[in-house]
Amino acid sequence: TNANGAEATVINLGAKIVSLSVPDKNGKLVDIVLGHKNLSDYLSSAEPSFGAVCGRVANRIAKGQFSLEGKSYQLAVNNGPNSLHGGIKGFMHVIWDARQIDHQTVELTYLSKDGEENYPGNLSVKLTYKLNDDNALESHYEATTDKTTIVNLTNHSYFNLSGEQDLSIYDHVTTIAASSYLPTDDTMIPLGAPAPVAGTPMDFTTPHTLGERIDSDFEALNIGKGYDHCYVLDKKDGEMALAVTCSSPKTGIEMKIYTTEPGVQIYTANWLSGNFDGKNGNRYPARCAVCFETQHFPDSINHPGYPTVILKPGEKFESKTTFAFGIK
Repeated sequence: TNANGAEATVINLGAKIVSLSVPDKNGKLVDIVLGHKNLSDYLSSAEPSFGAVCGRVANRIAKGQFSLEGKSYQLAVNNGPNSLHGGIKGFMHVIWDARQIDHQTVELTYLSKDGEENYPGNLSVKLTYKLNDDNALESHYEATTDKTTIVNLTNHSYFNLSGEQDLSIYDHVTTIAASSYLPTDDTMIPLGAPAPVAGTPMDFTTPHTLGERIDSDFEALNIGKGYDHCYVLDKKDGEMALAVTCSSPKTGIEMKIYTTEPGVQIYTANWLSGNFDGKNGNRYPARCAVCFETQHFPDSINHPGYPTVILKPGEKFESKTTFAFGIK
């Protein structure tokens, strides 16, 4: 909790953010992330990424294959023909060590052992969440390895700024600081070069609601069944800068996302089904939430021109993302 009474709840299964309650335009606290009501539901969830950390490598790796220092690796294929979010038992499924530093800060650590999910190297990961007094949730990832490996970490919270019980994010007004995105094949693997968003339904350089163009007859949206794309942020890799602004007209809650990452995957929960109970007995239908996954690009290891996801011994992986909340 912070001085304003805002509150975040985190569990050490998958380092998941279970709830995030911030004040609306009337000063009432609103829980803006989807999730479950108990641990049993999290363990058996049809959507295990609710609030979770995705790793060792977030997003997709084509055919689950990559080469590193002359050695080929085959990962589990768990999303069509590709590997997704770290494999069968990625970071969202493991138990992290957790300690509460103070009433505003939680530190989570995990040692991913050499060969886990067939990734090389003992990867030591530390994640710090801090809910500061400006109503911003700061996340700070750090990782080191004893063998050359690949790493790309993100949080996969499903946001609805009208409250987790709300049924649609179509009215959420969104701006993304990105003049290009990564088109993909029909398995969601990037084709290569970024494409300009100008003149397309992918353009959020100026404010648009998420629902305004989501069903446009546009190849990227047809493939993703909505937005499910990596945007190439207009900033230097490693620079902490504003990436996304999103707000709900119902609650007045505005979220600004700042990140050091080069990209952000926008996912409008196109595959949620509403066929299971969430928190407070609520059902979550398709497109009732939006994820903003700050990260390196999908399948980066197989695209030499993309920002690197390679981590070597003696180096330190570091990534910061802040979710800042206010009233529009």
